[in-house]
Amino acid sequence: MYLSLDLQFFSQEKTEKATPKKRRESRNKGQVAKSSDVNTAFILLFVFLAFWMIGRSSTEQIFAFATTAFQDYLLMDLTEKNVQTLFLDFTAQAAVIVAPIMFIAMIAGIVSNYMQVGFLFSPEIIKMKLEKLDPIKGAKRIYSIRALVEFLKSMLKITLVGLVTFSVIWIFFDDILKLPLYSVGESARFIGNLTVIMGLATAALLIFLSVFDYMYQKYDHEKNIRMSKQDIKDEYKKTEGDPLIKSKIKEKQRQMAMSRMMQEVPKADVVITNPTHYAVALKYDETKMNAPIIIAKGVDFIALKVINIAKNNGVITVENRPLARALYAQAEIGDQVPEDLFKAVAEVLAYVYRIQNKV
Repeated sequence: MYLSLDLQFFSQEKTEKATPKKRRESRNKGQVAKSSDVNTAFILLFVFLAFWMIGRSSTEQIFAFATTAFQDYLLMDLTEKNVQTLFLDFTAQAAVIVAPIMFIAMIAGIVSNYMQVGFLFSPEIIKMKLEKLDPIKGAKRIYSIRALVEFLKSMLKITLVGLVTFSVIWIFFDDILKLPLYSVGESARFIGNLTVIMGLATAALLIFLSVFDYMYQKYDHEKNIRMSKQDIKDEYKKTEGDPLIKSKIKEKQRQMAMSRMMQEVPKADVVITNPTHYAVALKYDETKMNAPIIIAKGVDFIALKVINIAKNNGVITVENRPLARALYAQAEIGDQVPEDLFKAVAEVLAYVYRIQNKV
């Protein structure tokens, strides 16, 4: 019993690496290897570093803001005008406190994205597509291997972050129990320092995890943009053209070049032959040319065709095997005779001129 296999099935398997053209198209569509964990980790790290560096001044601004509010504004008679003024004043002060942190977070987000994908502007990814509203495709995305992997990653991150923060709290547990003995300022300072330590520890953990997540995203991206052998063939046809059509075009070009060459043979002064394997047609006009030029050449069938055309048009053929081979090998159509062959060609032309009574 014999089993028939459709070989085209194997050509559809996406086993080949993506071509540069496929990578460019995927990138233009916004399909790149990118880990959101890298962004989260960098933003968290830079924000808590900012808290550590400018936290004291921010705390002082917050205390000054609260002191002013309780001392100056608490017993103020509210009117429509001063409420608006207070709102603008509070908003401006809050913006001054929050703006440096927000700016640093924005820079961290930009840097983390640039590190992963470089500069990329892809408006196509935000285009409205009705297929995105397809509930069947949405369900497939929800209940897919990728969704399961993302769920397990999230659970792992939650667990590890919980362990890290608990460990930090456990280390400072004795100090936490002493908080009722501290003043308000000391308590706020201690809680702020503890928060920064937990944030930096969590950021360090997430950076470590994001390295593995980025490697997975890169692997997954490479797998998604793989191509089948048929895809590569189709792309080659689109970029380079169908090989069959290209071969026909080249064949047509060769035929046209051959036809033009054969039309020049009757204008030759002499055809040097091998006698049947090589044929080289030369033309010389002492008023226009510094040296004889080759206007046609060929081997085997083409050589016989050149010789026949020469005979039919009264062009003299001279048998000189070494010279015919040397001219064919050293010069192309339209080239002058090489200098090392001047003497041999001159003797042939002198012989032809004598026959034609030109000298």
